Amino acid sequence: MAKSSIGKESPNWELQKTVGSPKTFVYTRRRGYDIIRNPHLNKGMAFTLEERLQLGIHGLLPPCVLGQDVQLLRVLKNYEMRKDDLDRYIFLMALQDRNEKLFYRALTSDIERFMPIVYTPTVGLACQQYGLAFRRPRGLFVTIHDRGHVATLLKSWPENDILAIVVTDGERILGLGDLGSYGMGIPVGKLALYTACSGVNPQQCLPVMLDVGTDNEELLKDPLYIGLRHKRVRGQAYDDLVEEFMQAVTERYGQNILIQFEDFANANAFRLLNKYRDKYCTFNDDIQGTAAVAVAGLLAALRITKNKLSDHKFLFQGAGEAAMGIANLIVMAMEKEETPRQQAVSKIWMVDSKGLIVQGRANLTHQKLQFAHPHPELRNLDDAVRDLKPTAIIGVAAISGAFTEQIIKDMASFNKHPIIFALSNPTSKAECTAEQCYRLTEAIAEQVLEEHLAEGRLYPPLDTIRTVSLTLAVKIAEYVFRNGMASVYPEPKDKESFISSLIYSTDYDEFVIDSYTWPEEASKIQTVKK
Repeated sequence: MAKSSIGKESPNWELQKTVGSPKTFVYTRRRGYDIIRNPHLNKGMAFTLEERLQLGIHGLLPPCVLGQDVQLLRVLKNYEMRKDDLDRYIFLMALQDRNEKLFYRALTSDIERFMPIVYTPTVGLACQQYGLAFRRPRGLFVTIHDRGHVATLLKSWPENDILAIVVTDGERILGLGDLGSYGMGIPVGKLALYTACSGVNPQQCLPVMLDVGTDNEELLKDPLYIGLRHKRVRGQAYDDLVEEFMQAVTERYGQNILIQFEDFANANAFRLLNKYRDKYCTFNDDIQGTAAVAVAGLLAALRITKNKLSDHKFLFQGAGEAAMGIANLIVMAMEKEETPRQQAVSKIWMVDSKGLIVQGRANLTHQKLQFAHPHPELRNLDDAVRDLKPTAIIGVAAISGAFTEQIIKDMASFNKHPIIFALSNPTSKAECTAEQCYRLTEAIAEQVLEEHLAEGRLYPPLDTIRTVSLTLAVKIAEYVFRNGMASVYPEPKDKESFISSLIYSTDYDEFVIDSYTWPEEASKIQTVKK
């Protein structure tokens, strides 16, 4: 067995993928309960007799050795016994806290079944009930009272090699509003998808809650609430905390760390994105991620309608982060079709809580003003649909049932192929019943096969998501090397193989005793082998 020298140089380091081998070997100083109570190291009853002896856990487990396949069967049987989705969510999170490899093996065994539990729509309910569902802290909680000490606080996190952070302040969780510190369920769930859907190592992911208080009176009175019990801190103090956080994480983990902003309120979301997008490796999922997947769906729809984006008229129900992000990306896509910008903008209309956004309406924000067109005011979506006769309606306002039966019939009456995107989540807030939309990237449109279109799909089937993710990663790698933006050199000749080698495996690791570090234990293992 070829062994890496890293075990001798850094005996505290836990995981190392041996060069030239598909397996991962673990070097650890931990023993006994420290092993079986650590979710990164625990294999449950899958530890071999040799491993049990060398790790000091022989006798701490039942004598039977059960492989991961049998363990998965037990997980599935237990899962089926749960009475509702919240109970299933709590069961899966408990598994993640006990045995990380088995948790992701379960998720990837049937991603279409488990994704709605780990993330939307169930995660919304889980966030609302987070005080009840809370079992074990997961992620980093940074409060407004930690200003001046964020860099020190980051040292509490045990991992030194972090590649991706998902951060929220909990002010606009899905379509549910201000959930304060209960919003931590979103970064935790989103990063679980990073691993399950694209193979990112979970130990290189960090969920973060910026707790600045909450304006949700029910939470402030909730005895189970886990966050700061005061109104939200805003203004300069808030900005100072975010600035300190951004500097601290890049100083510790490097300038290339991905920082994803998730579920911030509209005003902060746009402002922080504009402030940091050119300074850090960052993006806002609600503005940019939702836009990417929505426009990907529109591009796929063009393969059915057989025309261009600029041939369409878009009407949005909602004018917040998601609507603006999608609208701006549609404009950019039309410009790629060589449509003049002003003409592209004229194809986009929006309805907010006060009705159709038109020129002359008072108190329009800068974002809304760019999509305000000359037109008489209309108070509701029904009137706007009948008057404007859009080819596509896009719902992103979290108003359940907003796309009424009459609106859908009207859309069908003046469109051979009406495009209806009900994108609000959780599902209880969706404008109408529609297949769940998942946030990937624009290149996803190319992964939709003709057979999928024939089935009425505008997105690839969810069970192909890992294959799609790999395809997208290869395209991104080709782009960054072609444009001199890569941070890994030399350029891999076979990018697909290189990226595949980095994908997190749910297979259990093998434990290795390093005789240089632990001669006594090594001699014991030699005896066992004899």
